Amino acid sequence: MRKLAWFILSGAMLTVVPAYAQTYDPNFPVCMKVIVMEGGEYYDCSFTSLGQCGASASGRSAQCLVNPYFGIPGTQPSGRVRRQQRVY
Repeated sequence: MRKLAWFILSGAMLTVVPAYAQTYDPNFPVCMKVIVMEGGEYYDCSFTSLGQCGASASGRSAQCLVNPYFGIPGTQPSGRVRRQQRVY
C-alpha cells in the first residue's frame, strides 16, 4: 500500500508544470502581447513607444499595451519625509 501511495505521489509531483515568473520587463514602458497559433501567448517587453510596438505588431496577431511594471527612476518615495517645525 505504501508503494502505491508513493508511486501516485511521485507521479503527481513529476507532472506539475513549473510556474513562470513575471513576464513583463520593468525596463521598457511598452509590451507586445503575441498570440501563437498553437494556443499560447507571450509578452515581448522591448519597446520604448507605442508607435515602435505598433510597427512590429503590424500584420501579426499581436497587440501593444502599457507595461504595468515599468518603473520610472526617481518616482519612488525616498522614505520618511521630515517636516520643519514652525516657530511662532
